[in-house]
Amino acid sequence: MASMQHEGLLLLFRHRPTLAPELLRDALGLGLPPWSEARVESAELTEVVPTEYRADLVVLLLEGKPVFAIVVEVQLARDEDKRKTWPLYLTSLRSRVGCPTALLVIAPEASVARWCAQPIDLGHPGFVLRPLVAGPDAIPVLTDEQAARQDPELAVLSAMAHGHAEVGPAIAQTVLAAVVGLDAERVRLYVDLTLSSLNEAARHALEALMQSGHYEYQSEFARKYLSQGREEGREEGLQEGERAALFEVLDARGFAVDAETRQHILACTDPAQLKHWLRKAVTVSSVQALFEPDPPPKPPVRKAGKAGTRKKAPKTRPSR
Repeated sequence: MASMQHEGLLLLFRHRPTLAPELLRDALGLGLPPWSEARVESAELTEVVPTEYRADLVVLLLEGKPVFAIVVEVQLARDEDKRKTWPLYLTSLRSRVGCPTALLVIAPEASVARWCAQPIDLGHPGFVLRPLVAGPDAIPVLTDEQAARQDPELAVLSAMAHGHAEVGPAIAQTVLAAVVGLDAERVRLYVDLTLSSLNEAARHALEALMQSGHYEYQSEFARKYLSQGREEGREEGLQEGERAALFEVLDARGFAVDAETRQHILACTDPAQLKHWLRKAVTVSSVQALFEPDPPPKPPVRKAGKAGTRKKAPKTRPSR
C-alpha cells in the first residue's frame, strides 16, 4: 500500500515536472538535450508489456517533439522485484516515445539509496543498467529562502530527505517562507509533508514557531493517509489481541505450539479467522485439530406428536 511519504514525493514531481530533469542535470551531472517543455506523461506501460507494469511517474522533455524521457521511481525500502521491472520500464518507454530514456530513483534514506544504485546486469555483453539515484547525498540541503521561493518543491524534497537531521528545523523554516504565495491547498500539503518529515523535537519547535501549540494536519491528502494509518493501526491492534488470547488458551490447556504452527497463526491477518480459532481452542483435543475443517452442522431434531391424537377444539361459551 502506498504511504503518505511515497505519494507526497510523487506529488512534488507532478506539481513541478522540471524537478526531475533539474535533479538529473544539477545533482547527478547528467547531460540533457535542449528542451523547452517538461510534462507528466502516462505511466501506463501497456503497449508492449502486461498491464500490471506501471512506473511511479514519467516526465517527458520536449523541444517541439519528445527529446528525452525520465522514469521517476520513489523507493523507500528495498524491493528486489524493482530490479526486474526497472529495465523493462526504460525499454518499454523508449519504444513508446521514440527518444532516449533515463531512470531517476528518489530514495531519501541513505542505505536504500546505496542499494538502488547497484548496477543491474542484464546478461547481454555491455547491457548494464546503472540507476541514477537521488539519495540524501544528492538532494541539496536547502536553507536559502530566496532559492526556496524559486523552487518550493525542491525545498520540500530537501525537508523530506534531511528533516530528521540537525538541520531539519532550518530547512522547515525555509519551506514556510517558500510556500508564501502558492495556492492554499499546496501550502497546506507542503507544510504537512515537511512536518511529517521532522523528528519530534524539531516538529514541536516548528509548531511553536507557527504559534499553533498543537498542529493538526490541514490538507485533505495528509488527513487521508493519517486516517488510513490510524485505522490500520486499530485493525493490527485487534489482530494482536486475538493472537495473544489464542496462545494463552492453548498454553492454559497444556498444548505445546511448535514454531511452524506459531508462524502460521502470526501470519494470519483475518480477524474473523483468528476469532474462530480462539473459540475452537477452548474445546479441541489437539493443536492440529484447530486447523481442521469444521464438521457440517447437524440437522435440527423435530419432536414427533403422539399418533392418533388430535387437537381439541377450544371450548366456547353458550350464548345467552
